[in-house]
Amino acid sequence: MTFKALLLGTAACALMAGQAFAQDAGTPADAPKKHHHHEAAASTGSDRIDRLERLVEQQSQEIQDLKSQMANQPAGQVTSTQFEALQNQVYETQATVKAATTPQDKKIHFKGITFTFGGFLAMESVWRSNNLESDIGSPGFSSIPFAGPGTTAGPTTQGVGSAVDIAHMREFRFTARQSRVSGMAEGDAGDAHLTGYGEFDFLGAAASANSKESNSFTPRVRNVYATVDWNDIGLKFLFGQSWSLATLTGKGMNERSELAPPTIEAQYVAGFVWTRQPQLRVVKQFGDSLWVGVSLENPQTTIGGGAPSGLNIINVNGSSFSTAGINGTADAEFNPGIQLSVNQVPDVIGKVAWEPDFFNGNVHLEAVGIERQFYDRVGTTGNQNTFSNHTTSGGGGGVAGLIKLVPGLLDLQFDTLFGSGIGRYGSGQLSDTTYNANGTLKPLSENMQMVGATLHATKDFDFYVFAGREHENAAFFGTAGGYGNPYFTTGGCQSYGPTPAGVTDACKGNPQLVEQINFGLWDKIYNGDFGSVRFGLQYSYTYVKDFTGSANGTVAGNGPAPHTSDNMIFTSFRYYPF
Repeated sequence: MTFKALLLGTAACALMAGQAFAQDAGTPADAPKKHHHHEAAASTGSDRIDRLERLVEQQSQEIQDLKSQMANQPAGQVTSTQFEALQNQVYETQATVKAATTPQDKKIHFKGITFTFGGFLAMESVWRSNNLESDIGSPGFSSIPFAGPGTTAGPTTQGVGSAVDIAHMREFRFTARQSRVSGMAEGDAGDAHLTGYGEFDFLGAAASANSKESNSFTPRVRNVYATVDWNDIGLKFLFGQSWSLATLTGKGMNERSELAPPTIEAQYVAGFVWTRQPQLRVVKQFGDSLWVGVSLENPQTTIGGGAPSGLNIINVNGSSFSTAGINGTADAEFNPGIQLSVNQVPDVIGKVAWEPDFFNGNVHLEAVGIERQFYDRVGTTGNQNTFSNHTTSGGGGGVAGLIKLVPGLLDLQFDTLFGSGIGRYGSGQLSDTTYNANGTLKPLSENMQMVGATLHATKDFDFYVFAGREHENAAFFGTAGGYGNPYFTTGGCQSYGPTPAGVTDACKGNPQLVEQINFGLWDKIYNGDFGSVRFGLQYSYTYVKDFTGSANGTVAGNGPAPHTSDNMIFTSFRYYPF
């Protein structure tokens, strides 16, 4: 045992010396490692063992000579001190062999499974010129309050309560809640590569949990999913909660390559197309440049505007927006204070991604389509025979892309989406639908666009500029129904003038337009054996405009088109241990 350990130790030392010589001769010590799981296994497995075996064979003759010399020594020649020294050498060489054959990649390898850990610790701040009473993530940019005394919260109005007068107050807070933890387990099973991934942060709250865009229930699940990847046929199946297939990716349709804007703001940028929600997804790769995917994703309908009176309309939590509605609450596992739409089928999303060979991998283009259904039940109060279910279809399509204008230095990304009933897929969170005069749901026509550029000035310093907009068309009936109705009272949304006689709500506008621009930077102020520390700084300006309404609720279009804005400044210190 002693000479076998010494033999392996000698071989390991020779191998390490050979590796050091190779680095001095021109191979960088920090050369990029291959990331494909089969290649990684080869580089840390059979190749290294083969080199060890060859070195063992070369040293075998010297070991035999040493053994003969020790056997011919007189009895007692080897003292206890010499024996202890030899034993310590055995322990040291065993440790050397283990270090030489163990992958040095900050991962855990156990019984064919590789575990990878990630995340960061964050200490951040946000300052807003217009108080949103929110943490590091805004609640949807269309919810910025107006300055007038008549503003109230709710799906048919804009802003927050006049009793608080919050729109005239600034907001500052420190927060560590965007800190993130993640873990991944992966391994091979026959011809398939299996991966399980989980990612969590601390921005969830029971009262604000919802299914609108980030599915932010508590604890806040960002992503929890598994994939089965058949590399030989280019087919992948994903099940769990992940970024929507509609979200732009940077490579193929690979999960964990989603190109969210690099903002500190957790709601990202107006015009950014995204959700994170439960789904079933299948992706097929054709060659090295084309991917086709289909995903069934969690549905949710956001509703704005005024409902017709005299009808009972069931579409959210078993309750109605009409004056004669039933007062219902959410059922088990949901907070009673949130709104969950009534759904009957998932959203269906299809996407094609293309990376033209003639651009050497520097251009990534996508086309996406979304099919949605909106579902409610309408009848006359007190007469169940009049009730019936109604389904309305909506959806849309768009294009997105990443263009490396100067590879390694300047990246440009963009996305667009056009259609009806697509509001929940944008950061502005404009409404998906409103009401027809008969109480059925009416998908609202909307378009959204975002464009951004990131300058990688150095390997440690990035600067970015992103801008986006979301715009919705009106759809209304009568003097009190639908969305963007010119009879909706807007006279009290911005001014402190007297409330018009007989008007109970002096600000009942609906958002028409959200525009935003962001500037920011990230600087890696430390990078070493103990991870990295990054500092971020961001400024954003957001402008929100409502439809033109009535000054007094009786004359259409003679009131203002209310508008508001918010200046926001964010800072971030993040420590990445992995």
